[in-house]
Amino acid sequence: MSTSVRSVALFTDEYLQNSHEILALLREEGPVHRARTANGLHVWVVTRHADAVAVLTDDRLLKNPEGLTTAIRANLDDPDRGLTFSGDIAHHLLNSDGAEHDRLRGLLAGAFSAERVARMRPRITEITDGLLDAMAGKRRVDLIEEYALLIPVAVLCELLGVSHQDQDRFRAWANVILAAADPDAIRDASIALAAFLVQLIRGKRAVPGDDLMSELVADGRLTEPELISIAFLLLVVGHETSGNMIANSVLSLLRAPDQLAALRADPARLPGAIEELLRFESPVGMTTFRYTNESVVVDGVEIPAGEIVMVALSSANRDSVRFPGADRLDLARSADGHLAFGHGVHRCLGAALAKVTGTVAIGRLLDRFPGLRLDARDGEIRWRRSTFMHGLHALPVTPG
Repeated sequence: MSTSVRSVALFTDEYLQNSHEILALLREEGPVHRARTANGLHVWVVTRHADAVAVLTDDRLLKNPEGLTTAIRANLDDPDRGLTFSGDIAHHLLNSDGAEHDRLRGLLAGAFSAERVARMRPRITEITDGLLDAMAGKRRVDLIEEYALLIPVAVLCELLGVSHQDQDRFRAWANVILAAADPDAIRDASIALAAFLVQLIRGKRAVPGDDLMSELVADGRLTEPELISIAFLLLVVGHETSGNMIANSVLSLLRAPDQLAALRADPARLPGAIEELLRFESPVGMTTFRYTNESVVVDGVEIPAGEIVMVALSSANRDSVRFPGADRLDLARSADGHLAFGHGVHRCLGAALAKVTGTVAIGRLLDRFPGLRLDARDGEIRWRRSTFMHGLHALPVTPG
């Protein structure tokens, strides 16, 4: 058993633009690596699939805000410059453990049932077709700004009863929060978002609507801070994950003409192909932070108590031990076991909605524009700066 692990340079721009190549080297070198985030937080990063599954199901790694805040401050170069969130948005499903997590997840489970997601599909299709209509006739569009992110923003805002005119504000706050780079900007964005959500919730209490937030408010089993944090989680994390999924999948297909041609020849394969697309270019690169409440051994490497641990989901999904030929997109592959939506009790609650949204968005796009092609200059396809997410700055395409 060893605790001697050298620190590696992750979360730099070089890493972001070449993450698959760098993570492949790390998987070969060892199961766990020390790294430093952009704001000076020292973390342990797990890169292999089997180890990722073990860590994601280990109840010695916790996520509650109180313990996590203490561990983060202990592992920062400058404890006064930590990741500062509004307290109202910190106590959400992803930042809870044990019985508290089970309670919150149970209260939300019905919102993402197969039946409810199926009922949402016609509206998702309607939103998608409207955006495709707006793209028709254009020579060049940014599929991120004009399509991929707009669909989940609209879907999730409608789900929670947020007005259309507030969607751009959410996207701006989300971009700052998810970049996890500037503590002052994160604090300001999270405070502004929390204040808006307070007004949203109080408005639903006064004048209920036909939406999920009105249902949760009327149910009465969630406190106002819990309602705020749930809305934050769904709107901010949910739209980013789904938007990245759509854009990353389209990029992967455009870069693999044989796979794109096979999918066009048999569109009925798309629901199964979504799993391989998720594996190949995962929308979430790293899990959010966990901390060890006692020492944990990962494949012979001891991580002491009080340390911050992250799992590189995109690395686990490219582990050739689990997925032979993992660096090749193969839509005929069974991608069962991929970790794009996490694993264990914290697996993404909205995964079914995200997959339906992605299936509709990708399927309608390919059907509407049979000549769709990448329209990017050298160096124009770049991955956005984020500690957790794996998404593109822009995706220029010609609809055709």
